[in-house]
Amino acid sequence: MIAMDKHLNLFSAITFCVLLSFSFIEAAPKGSLITSIPGFTGTFPSKHYSGYVSFDEKNLFYYFIVSERNPSKDAVVLWLNGGPGCSSFDGFVYEHGPFNYQEGQQKGSLPTLHLNPYSWSKVSSIIYLDSPCGVGLSYSKNTSKYTNDDLQTAADTHTFLLKWFELYPEFVTNPFYISGESYAGIYVPTLASEVAKGIKSGQKPILNFKGYLIGNGASRSQYDGINALVSFAHGMGLISNDIFEEIQSTCKGNYYNPTANCDSSLDKLDRSISGLNIYDILEACYHDPESQQKAKGNSSLPDSFKQLGVTDRPLKVRTRMFGRAWPLWRLEKNGKFPLWPELASQGSVPCFSDEVATTWLNDDSVRKAIHAEPKSIAGPWELCSSRIDYEYGAGSMISYHKNLTTQGYRALIYSGDHDMCVPFTGTQAWTRSLGYKIVDEWRPWMSNGQVAGYLQGYDKNLIFLTIKGAGHTVPEYKPQESLDFFTRWLDGKTI
Repeated sequence: MIAMDKHLNLFSAITFCVLLSFSFIEAAPKGSLITSIPGFTGTFPSKHYSGYVSFDEKNLFYYFIVSERNPSKDAVVLWLNGGPGCSSFDGFVYEHGPFNYQEGQQKGSLPTLHLNPYSWSKVSSIIYLDSPCGVGLSYSKNTSKYTNDDLQTAADTHTFLLKWFELYPEFVTNPFYISGESYAGIYVPTLASEVAKGIKSGQKPILNFKGYLIGNGASRSQYDGINALVSFAHGMGLISNDIFEEIQSTCKGNYYNPTANCDSSLDKLDRSISGLNIYDILEACYHDPESQQKAKGNSSLPDSFKQLGVTDRPLKVRTRMFGRAWPLWRLEKNGKFPLWPELASQGSVPCFSDEVATTWLNDDSVRKAIHAEPKSIAGPWELCSSRIDYEYGAGSMISYHKNLTTQGYRALIYSGDHDMCVPFTGTQAWTRSLGYKIVDEWRPWMSNGQVAGYLQGYDKNLIFLTIKGAGHTVPEYKPQESLDFFTRWLDGKTI
């Protein structure tokens, strides 16, 4: 009888939690609830909402997932992909969204969706936002609104947040975090600064902002780009001691306006790394579709090569292909990368195999299900928009990070340690450059009983963390490990 009571009590507790997650929201915008999605036949483990927040002739699209754990108390996390100009559905589809995608049986057919056991919505409510205007499913009928820059993007996203929390007032007291990766290394701290200023000025609704996390993010400081790449390539054994020492001698740290001798030394670096996958040096790199197909059909490849990029997801880690003008750092001007349309015109854009996301998000039935405007209004979905005109302008992020962390906001800066696009060496250097006292000296952190990476904790709630064997989009490569560090950090536990 006692055992039966225990089972009944457990069942009641589970039932209560499920009911709580489905009954918590009362003030959501009419028509924002998603009831079904093409390709998925199961039951949503929590409520999903989506739609547009509109202002200043701009319509910003969001997809919101209520936490599966405890929505009344769990953090609300905003997710931003980078670019600039890349859709946050990249993170939704390929990284830590609620579903795993399995390619359709026929080319161009809709994928089959399965629940993702490592979705970040397991422990937080999460907002995927297409920003700035003109990216992904966000649009304007006034195309002049597609001209943007760092500071305007931060201001617009702050406006979006204020309006979004008015639409979902149940969450305004929940802990709120801002997150993103890659160029979101610029988006996140500039937005966090706007939010912090809004809180100080009493701007309503007052957000319960607690901190931010950034994965393989640009800092636009002297630690990015070629400065990080040289030490990364040497440390990873991609260039010899002789080449490294020659570069140090001839360039003397001046890589952006090189002398003839320095340029010659950098050519040796180029030749050494040009055949590698910039987003994960362990993953296969194919330079054209024909060679990709040949390699796929080559049964003589060693098993270790065939396993590169393999995860437990139905959809494998995406293959990347590169144009001949790579590496991209050669195109930098004063530490700034050209925009995606510029790179495309030079044949230098990394070419993603994103057929699954593109097919799914351009399907009329999917758009209707998630309350997105049809292609005739919002345009076709692209991973990275070709229609925005984006200018830089925020400068180095070092001062932003100092300002935010000295105000008491928590920061987790994480890096996949095999990413060559934004190498961990640069991120490690700029986090160290803040000059904070080390309070948790360099050590391994564990996931599933194994070393998952390394961590160094600083004063003022700043953590630098690496994920062993991960590339540029960390949760795509290491989903379980990513959910582990994400959960522990949100919960204030030791990673």
